Amino acid sequence: MRYQITGKQIDIGDALQTYVKTEMTGLLDKYAERPTDAVIVFSKNAQEFQCEATIHLSTGLTVQAKAHAFDIYPAFDSCGEKMEKQLRRYKRRLKDHHKDRQQPVDVIGGSSYVIAADDSTEDSEPDSLTPVIIAEMQTRIPSISVGEAVMQMELAEAPVLVFRNEGTDGVNVVYRREDGNIGWIEPSTAPA
Repeated sequence: MRYQITGKQIDIGDALQTYVKTEMTGLLDKYAERPTDAVIVFSKNAQEFQCEATIHLSTGLTVQAKAHAFDIYPAFDSCGEKMEKQLRRYKRRLKDHHKDRQQPVDVIGGSSYVIAADDSTEDSEPDSLTPVIIAEMQTRIPSISVGEAVMQMELAEAPVLVFRNEGTDGVNVVYRREDGNIGWIEPSTAPA
């Protein structure tokens, strides 16, 4: 298990790093069978400390949580409680989905772009049809089943997840609908 414990413009002492490793190890031993790495980032926003934790499991799933408090230890404890709640909720499903899987989930690389919002009015014509890209990041696209994709989306508390469907080997999307249900988009392989 690899830990990456960092602070954004704050110093993370040895005592906090030891505390985080001890607590995370206990949590992961209880709920996750094969974690590969954990990234914990502490930052300070005005008077509050913020803790963001991400755990990557060998099954390809990612668990994320974020919390804040006026002290750094309670911020981490609150983040750990959220993560424990997620793992406890999905423990049975994690075991059921991955009991037959011998190899870790295949992941392919991809690019994720953030496009600048247009502040102009709706009636005006844009100067160019080329959108302004303000950020480009690398992203991981897992090769998993639809059920695993829904679980991954819920664990990451993401509104949408792009994945490669293991059954059809095509790129699919699952997303949270406005009515609270989950939508699934699977492109047709037949020519239009």
